[in-house]
This record gives sequence, C-alpha cells and structure tokens, in this order.
Amino acid sequence: MEPDFAPLDAYLAETDLDGYLLDAGSSLSDQLYLSGLDGADPFVTLYTPSELALLTSTLEYSRARSESRADEVRRFGDYGFAEKRSQHDPETARAMVIDEFLSEFAVESVGTNRRFPLFTADALRDRDYRVVPDLQDVLQEIRARKTPEEIANVHDAQRANERAMAAAEEMLADSTVAEDDRLVLDGETLTSERVKAAIERTLLDDGYALDETIVASGPPGADPHNRGSGPIAAHEPIIIDIFPRSKTTRYHGDMTRTFLVGEPDEQVQEFFELTAEAKAAALEALEPGVTGEDVHGAACEVYETAGYPTLRTDETTEAGFIHSTGHGVGLDVHEDPRIGTDGDELDAGHVVTIEPGLYDPAVGGVRIEDLVVVTEDGYENLTEYHERLVV
Repeated sequence: MEPDFAPLDAYLAETDLDGYLLDAGSSLSDQLYLSGLDGADPFVTLYTPSELALLTSTLEYSRARSESRADEVRRFGDYGFAEKRSQHDPETARAMVIDEFLSEFAVESVGTNRRFPLFTADALRDRDYRVVPDLQDVLQEIRARKTPEEIANVHDAQRANERAMAAAEEMLADSTVAEDDRLVLDGETLTSERVKAAIERTLLDDGYALDETIVASGPPGADPHNRGSGPIAAHEPIIIDIFPRSKTTRYHGDMTRTFLVGEPDEQVQEFFELTAEAKAAALEALEPGVTGEDVHGAACEVYETAGYPTLRTDETTEAGFIHSTGHGVGLDVHEDPRIGTDGDELDAGHVVTIEPGLYDPAVGGVRIEDLVVVTEDGYENLTEYHERLVV
C-alpha cells in the first residue's frame, strides 16, 4: 500500500510551489520514504503532483529504476556531468546538473525539508529558483500515519526486540550474587557491555541491528540516555532500552524494561509500581482525537498525585519524571507525533511509545516502555513482553 501524498500536494498548492525536492542519501528517512530507494550515496528526488523523478549516479541508476517508486529516473551523466566537472568544482558541476534536471520537468520553485544542503539551495537560488524550507514538516506528518504494511514492519521489529530482551533477562536470571553484590555469570563479572553484546548478537541473527542500546544499572540509570557501562550490581534497578532497526524494511522497534536481581528497597518498588500505573493511565487516555499532551498529562497526574515532581510542575527538576511520555516510531526511532507537552492531536495509524519513568540520582531509575498503534477506537499494543521487576 502506497503512502497517501495528498497532504504534500495540498502543501505545494498552498505555497504555490511546483515541487518538493530532496538531496540526500537514504540515511535521511524523508528521502527513503519519498523515493522508495535505499541508496547510501546522495541522490535527488523531485516530487510533483503529477510525477516523481529521481536523479542518481550511474551506480544507483539500475536499482532506482527497478526498486524506487519513481516514474522517471535520470543519471547525472545524462546531463554531461563529467564535462561540467572538468570545467568546474564538483559541487558547482552537480548544481548545474540539478538545474538542468529541474528544467526538464518544468520546475521553477521547490519546497525542501529542514536538512536540505545549504550549498544546493544557494546554488539553485543563484539560478533564480525559488527554494522554500518546509517549516510545516509535511513529510513528517505523512510519515507519522503508518500504512498497514508499515505497522506490520514495526510489529516484526518489536518481536525481534522481545527476543533480544529475553536474552538479556536470561543472563540476569542465570547470574549469581557475589559477596560484594556484583552479579557473576559463568565465573565472570556481569557487565553492561556483556549484556549489550548478547542483545546485539540476538538481533543480528534476526536480521536487525542497532547502533546503541541502554543497559544502565544503579545511579547511572537516573540519566535516561546514559548507555550504561561496567559491572552490574544486585539489588539495584537495571534499565534496558532496546531500539533495533530492520536491515530489510528499515523500520524500528522500541521497548524498555527495568529489572532487578535480588531484593528491591521500598523506594525502587514504589518507583516501579507508580511507573506501571502511569503507563496504564497513559494507555487508558490514548485514542484518536486526543492530543499527545493529554496522554502525557495522564502519566504526569499519577506521579504528581504521589508527590513526585514532573517537568510539568518543575521544568528544572533533575529527579522525578524528567522526560516526555513518548514519541513516534518508524523509519526513525524518534519521529512524530510527540507524546508530551505541546503534543498535537493523535490519529489512527500513529505508532507511538508510552514510556513513563521515575529517576533519582542517588538511586537510579525505573522506566517501562511499550510500543502501540492508535486505532479507530483506541489503541493496539504491539508489545507482548511482561513488565516484571524482580528477575
């Protein structure tokens, strides 16, 4: 099922632009989404309401014709790039080719996303093109509403994620507690690095990869983005946050669980119970028509009622609930919509995380994260993994 680009057509009509132009490799998710081509080298995508055209290197030309969603594909060589390159620097020669490419499709004005190369924009403006940055982020809005195929891709990524989480939990369950409270597995100290390696191996076997993952135990876990390092101790919360990406579909999963080996103290137990309650409250509020701010507020209310600060009550707090409740997930692990302060209205097809947490620099943190899709009458939880604290 192809994405619905009607909002992009509407944006072009409202801004009186001929087309939408991207200049990047497919590591920029907007480029991958709009073109349908997974190509590492930079290439140019031109969208107009009547057609989609790509301008690629000769190396990518064949794949662009067979794999992209383009109606027309051109090579830089079709416009004499080598000759231009012999007379000008590479960037100027490239700009001259893009100029001729746009002229072929009768385009004189384009919108671009926020990451459009400044050199390309300036070079086109010097040639009297109207180049307008898209401050509405219309492609982000389109990408946020997932097709059934995209939802299936995210679902598959979350299943792989759960297998990796199970591998991590098994290591914790099989460990023993040394006299100094270090966890020991197979005669060696269990470290964050060992757990991360097991997670990565499991994902690689499934065709997934990740650049980073979080295995943060004890006080470092009070920093929500601390990756964690070194020995893991008993009786302390261990935050494991995994966000793999499929090597085939390029879609992500995202899940966090907090574990503990040994006995939790009263504060950690309270952190966990309140966080589970906050997640349930946020999910209860989740349906089409509500805003991300509404859902975030439901989670905040649980913590605030229990006497803990949130960024809603104190935007400078370094303890309590110190981040938003969630975010969109798709080709990027963080994308629209926002489930937090100023979060906009949610629609069916939005895939979002719900991940409240409590943090104290003296103790560490507790976070529980599910990945869900907003449906016509509520939501479907794409996460099936349990949320038990004590391993």
